[in-house]
Amino acid sequence: MLERLKLVPVVSLPSVQAGLELAEILIDHNLPVIEVTFRTPYAADAISAMKEKFNELLILAGTVLAKDQVDIASDAGAECIVIPGFHAGLVDYCQAKNLMVCPGTVTPSEVLQCYHMGLKTVKFFPAEVSGGAAMLKAMAAVFTDMKFMPTGGINLNNLREYLSLDSVFCCGGSWLAPEDMLQQEKWDAIAQRIGLATKQIDQQL
Repeated sequence: MLERLKLVPVVSLPSVQAGLELAEILIDHNLPVIEVTFRTPYAADAISAMKEKFNELLILAGTVLAKDQVDIASDAGAECIVIPGFHAGLVDYCQAKNLMVCPGTVTPSEVLQCYHMGLKTVKFFPAEVSGGAAMLKAMAAVFTDMKFMPTGGINLNNLREYLSLDSVFCCGGSWLAPEDMLQQEKWDAIAQRIGLATKQIDQQL
């Protein structure tokens, strides 16, 4: 599903209600996916509420740093755990629970460790400050079976470049619904950003 949608909004929710409002906008724009980061105390409750109201929504739990957060996210309804870095213990824990896990990588050494743990998809984070598309091209030449989800510094201006890479299965984007816009409930502006992004993806496919 992620490979088909190509884009995952990455959000830090200021309230459960903000998550519900955003989920409705995403579904209206045929982008039924969201990564809810565990950077605010509302993450788990928002995941649970969104999953209950919008069952078709694919929910990823992001910025997961510990095993207890894996449990909380999974119990709330998250279907994929996104880790900002590589940690073998956390990856093992997710795999033991039959959860999709996408650890963060930025070096060939980290990608190699993921490869030997049986992973085929990893996060490339922070993408832009770590060499961007050029770095991904270099790593993809070595790890031909690995697919990447670049996140960090992705925006409407460079989205096309990343998605043009065969090694990229989707991109994570926090610019679609930044925390300040969520706090100020700027739903029309957020909807416009999401609409522009999905339009660009449709044109590129």
